[in-house]
Amino acid sequence: MKLTWLGHAGFRLEIEDAVLLIDPWISGNPTFPDGRRDEAIKDATHILLTHGHGDHSGDVLSIAKELGIPVVGIFDLTSAWEKREGIEVTGFNKGGTVDLGGAKVTMVNATHSSSIEGSDGPVYAGHESGYMIAGEGHVIYVSGDTDIMADMEWMGELHQPDIGILCAGGHFTMDMKRAAWAARKYFDFKTVIPCHYKTFPLLEQSADALVEGLPGVDVLTPEVMETITL
Repeated sequence: MKLTWLGHAGFRLEIEDAVLLIDPWISGNPTFPDGRRDEAIKDATHILLTHGHGDHSGDVLSIAKELGIPVVGIFDLTSAWEKREGIEVTGFNKGGTVDLGGAKVTMVNATHSSSIEGSDGPVYAGHESGYMIAGEGHVIYVSGDTDIMADMEWMGELHQPDIGILCAGGHFTMDMKRAAWAARKYFDFKTVIPCHYKTFPLLEQSADALVEGLPGVDVLTPEVMETITL
């Protein structure tokens, strides 16, 4: 299983027979290196979207059309895109599980907001979400944009993820200290990877507080477009 950070909250996950692009925001992403877009999206089989905000969905439609691959996510937004944009989608909702090339992906709760830009301001884009992705002997929790929430207790107990991809930049999501607290309180991660940080000055620039808050956990902080094997 291979994981590549695409900067901000975006990841390329090669798992089972799938290559998932999770929240791929490339165009306009100040941390994404020039000239590496083709490498990032090569052979992708699905796009997995946590919510509608532009720093997560910005390249979803262009990639889906270019590669002819489905967008997987909350039913409200994906079904609207299917009708309006003519793309292939797999729309589902919280508690549902879909099979993506042998990887079992379950949508779980997050606490944030979700909208896309309209001509007169933000437009409702379905609810924000996270995912539990099971495959190759692992369960990965992709938190999506969220703060700490009580739902993490049952999510950790039921799904037992061993890998956590946690938005932890603060201001718009939980910060590094809060993410570390949630990981200790509700999960038994062996590996944690932070995201949604370093993109803008407003966000946290270092994962040191997460590392310090999770003794005994392998906290990985890859560079953008660095691939790690899990």
